[in-house]
Amino acid sequence: MSISIRNFCIIAHVDHGKSTLADRFLELTKTISPNKMQPQYLDRMPLERERGITIKLQPVTMHWQDSQGQNFMLNLIDTPGHVDFSYEVSRSLAAVEGAILLVDAGQGVQAQTLANLYLAKQQHLAIIPVINKIDLPNVDIEPIKRDLVDLLKISPDDIILTSAKTGQNVATILERIVRDVPAPQVRTNQALRALIFDSVYDEYRGVVAFVRLFDGQIKAGEKIKMMASGAQTEVLEVGIFSPDLKSQGALASGEIGYMVTGLKEIEKCRVGDTITIANLREFGHESAQIRDISGKLVQISEPQPLVSYQEANPMVFAGIYPQQGSYVNKLRTALQKLKLNDASLFFEPECSTALGLGFRAGFLGLLHLDIIRERLKREFNIDLVITTPSVAYRLLYKDGTEKIIHRAQEMPDPSHLDKIFEPWAKVEILTPVKYVGAIMELVNEYRGRFVSMEYFGQDKDQRAIIHYHISFALLLADFYDKLKSVSSGYASMAYDFLDYEAADVIKLDILVAEEPVEAFASIVYRDDAYYHGRRVVEKLKNLIPRQMFEIKVQAALGGKIVAAERIPAMRKDVTAKLYGGDVTRKNKLLDKQKRGKKKMMQRGIGKVDIPPQAYLEVLKK
Repeated sequence: MSISIRNFCIIAHVDHGKSTLADRFLELTKTISPNKMQPQYLDRMPLERERGITIKLQPVTMHWQDSQGQNFMLNLIDTPGHVDFSYEVSRSLAAVEGAILLVDAGQGVQAQTLANLYLAKQQHLAIIPVINKIDLPNVDIEPIKRDLVDLLKISPDDIILTSAKTGQNVATILERIVRDVPAPQVRTNQALRALIFDSVYDEYRGVVAFVRLFDGQIKAGEKIKMMASGAQTEVLEVGIFSPDLKSQGALASGEIGYMVTGLKEIEKCRVGDTITIANLREFGHESAQIRDISGKLVQISEPQPLVSYQEANPMVFAGIYPQQGSYVNKLRTALQKLKLNDASLFFEPECSTALGLGFRAGFLGLLHLDIIRERLKREFNIDLVITTPSVAYRLLYKDGTEKIIHRAQEMPDPSHLDKIFEPWAKVEILTPVKYVGAIMELVNEYRGRFVSMEYFGQDKDQRAIIHYHISFALLLADFYDKLKSVSSGYASMAYDFLDYEAADVIKLDILVAEEPVEAFASIVYRDDAYYHGRRVVEKLKNLIPRQMFEIKVQAALGGKIVAAERIPAMRKDVTAKLYGGDVTRKNKLLDKQKRGKKKMMQRGIGKVDIPPQAYLEVLKK
């Protein structure tokens, strides 16, 4: 009996029920036995379960028989919803032909819903609109249906109403998928071309590539080649996701599965590369013969690489250093393995006089940074020191040369510079109309520029999409928290890189115990330097533990101190043993204690240990 293939993914805003809907799919298709089923089954990392968000895309192959009795292979890719993991979504969309657009009945269309929808339209995918959580009390579905009708130019009857929690109408979604999502083109008589959309590292079997086969077929024992890196290897195993790796004889055109490459050099198997068979170019042939599924010899021509993904553009940069200097090689290996699993992660070696050897890492946002930090600690048991996150600045020197810097320590003497450029973001804010005024005031405080505003919906359900341009340096701090605050939690936001623009910024140093701390140095607006310095020293006063000596915490612009605080010394009661006598006996002991504290500082005996959490806390306003 023939089996048709459908490849699709689920896209939505954060917490709209993607993982719960995927759970119902797994149950309905009997992919997971009831005794093994658990909530958020496709969220494989404990960190995802704890935070209740999807961090990594996760593929799974399911088998489904429709109402007409036809059998289908359904390849689902569950995707994240947070804007910091949008690169995961873009890679998923390139491997499928359709997408379920999931909207929460309680929250309606959100900013990231629109951002993911635009990505899907760019890939010309079939869109299946679904309103989830219809079992919630007091939900008004009609305004959401009108929004989707306006966005997708469809009939209201095309929208599926479902409850992933109760399973209501979930089977209808599967029926719509097999009906409306086009089947992939099957070209097994052509040379192998497989797109790597994700990968993981196995200690014993090397790199395991997650692939979508567009042309040809592959089985264990055949030699393959990575068309970008040029690496060649023999396939150790191929199979599908169930959702654990499940070996099978071969993968053919149109399918989604995995290949165990055996490669130990992680950089040789990159996300976005195209895999082909090795013998075509290896022996200098323009064409060759292979056997198709029926065993017949067919002539094939030289394959061309598939269109790869755009490189991820990191927006937030921070220094990552091991607390124990001897762990730097362990940290390098850990970052390489995470890079294989998270293609948007960027890192390069750097050396700090205060923190030693480490890495300058780039992230898509602060949540991305926090997740990587937590994964390094949990999965690789490495305690880290992370410097204050910043953005990349472009420097134009007076001699006409340009340089990109990622940290404040690289900032040269201002007299050598002509201009400094900072990155800006284009931001879309989706909000009920009644909060527009408060949001516009907030964006003005953050130096944002108004671009345009659009309305959709009717009467009390009317909402606005406000387009702004905002400096990335200000956006990454606490703008999202403030946005949620002024809109009572109703506004949502999506952003993307725009361009570099000239900025009047200056380097601000933070001194602890009269020693500059590189991790706290930052680049700030000149007219905001005093307020930023005052905020940092006041926060550090509460974060740094008291010592046996007094600690000065200062903010400096060049040689000028603009803000300062003092952390009083812990005092041992040296007079407790006195039981009487003249007051001079007490003063003598106190003077001796004071001289001892002074000696600790002069000889450098007194060392201030700054807690790791202080480095991220300083960023928050």
